[in-house]
Amino acid sequence: MAERILLIEDDARLAEMVSEYLGEAGFRVSIAAQGRSGLDRLAREPFDALVLDLMLPDMDGLEVCRQLRARSDVPLLMLTARGDAADRIVGLEIGADDYLPKPFQPRELLARLRAILRRGKSAAAAKPLRFGRLEIDRDARAVRVEGEMRSLTGYQFALLVALAENAGRVLSREALMDLLKGEPLEAFDRSIDVHVSRIRAAIEDDPKRPRRIVTVRGAGYVFAKAQD
Repeated sequence: MAERILLIEDDARLAEMVSEYLGEAGFRVSIAAQGRSGLDRLAREPFDALVLDLMLPDMDGLEVCRQLRARSDVPLLMLTARGDAADRIVGLEIGADDYLPKPFQPRELLARLRAILRRGKSAAAAKPLRFGRLEIDRDARAVRVEGEMRSLTGYQFALLVALAENAGRVLSREALMDLLKGEPLEAFDRSIDVHVSRIRAAIEDDPKRPRRIVTVRGAGYVFAKAQD
């Protein structure tokens, strides 16, 4: 069955072009021209991924992202015509899985969309990873601390698994992107840092003094094996 994509984009010409291109690639695309109507559709219908423009006529795309993440972890690709890197950082911090600046090539949009969908499905069947109070269930795509569920996006879950499966090894940002086997984020070398920050907020007792995911200055990150 074709995967369903919701495109929230108010530029009718661009939305039609993207819809046609993704349709030819085998996706079923629905279009919403406003943030509110997009959120309403997401509440009523199941979608496999969301492509979200930041600049919408009725509400900011970042607010759409915030409201969506309060109730869903559907893979989300953010489109932005804004040049300010701060918007991209905020988007990643509040739950976007990836972003793509405008103007873009349809092939790159397709590649990035496939990548976030692939990351959402790629966790292999395996026994949960346990590190003291932390449990990472790759089958259920669930993260628990002392049995309490913690929320992560698809990209963040895949990143946490990559770190945990290589516990004790220092991994550079480039090595992590390679392990994720997805398209790297747009030449934005701090994107991994943003996602790690979100993971720490979910699993660490004190995210400002992390004990589980430790920064190795100038080298990358290491997932500590030590038990809680």
